[in-house]
Amino acid sequence: MDSVTVRYWAAARAAAGVECDVVDVGGDTSLAAVLDAVRARHADRPRLAQVMSVCSAMVGDRPVGSADPESVPVRPGDTVELLPPFAGG
Repeated sequence: MDSVTVRYWAAARAAAGVECDVVDVGGDTSLAAVLDAVRARHADRPRLAQVMSVCSAMVGDRPVGSADPESVPVRPGDTVELLPPFAGG
């Protein structure tokens, strides 16, 4: 099966309890579907869903910005980076 790697940074990593997850996808999908799969996988870690709600995301080297996650394509082999807000500079 095709898969996508989801990498967690800083508070997202702490909330997930892992550095990354490999999410099975059935071909091209959306960022929203990948994020739903992550929330389902970590349903026992509600803090992760809270942190994800304020994260910036990148798909590969493309920042998602304010785009609707339903409209952001994710393809097998892509890496999704979840970046919570960082303090300092």
